[in-house]
Amino acid sequence: MTEPTPPTTAARGAGRGLFIAVEGGDGAGKSTQSARLGKWLEGEGYVVRHTREPGGTALGRTLRELVLHGEDGSVSPRAEALIFAADRAHHVATVVRPALDRGEVVITDRYLDSSVAYQGAARALGHEEVRALSLWATEGLQPHLTVLLDVSAEQGRARRGRVHDRLEREADAFHDRVRQGFLDLASRDPDRYLVLDAHADAGRLAEQVRERVTPLLGHLR
Repeated sequence: MTEPTPPTTAARGAGRGLFIAVEGGDGAGKSTQSARLGKWLEGEGYVVRHTREPGGTALGRTLRELVLHGEDGSVSPRAEALIFAADRAHHVATVVRPALDRGEVVITDRYLDSSVAYQGAARALGHEEVRALSLWATEGLQPHLTVLLDVSAEQGRARRGRVHDRLEREADAFHDRVRQGFLDLASRDPDRYLVLDAHADAGRLAEQVRERVTPLLGHLR
């Protein structure tokens, strides 16, 4: 497996806003924690833009349907990586960066680390290659903070129940590689990551996220 690429400085800044990504394997509780964080921030008076990848735009919803709900084997690994990168390029250009330029807090359910973990690590396309593709697509935009909800393949499958998309249907070995891909990224840039045990109580997780986010809000006031 290719070693993850060391982090690079964003080619273009994040405007006046704050950019937070919530990452983790399927069933980690990303949507729950994104919603809790957004609700708290709105209560504090901040303008929050909730979004996700793929599917944060009309184009993204079309691409999401193609890549996640097609038949197994219907999308090759490299095509999968390119589709997610195309979605990310459009998402950043039309949703994320404009909101950041307005000084908003953007919370995205998944961002480029998901491509590195799923396509780079689990699909064995290489951390460096997949990460470089997404950085090019986004003109180097990286989150101020990435919250990584760490979940085992077994627990993630149990939480998902009986409804699975094309990636969720992959074997536990695939999801184990996804998990390790995320952890490899976090280990290379610990100051920009908050790694939490997703098996913990959702309320306690939300408290830990708020504690980490609070110091980042100073420049928005």
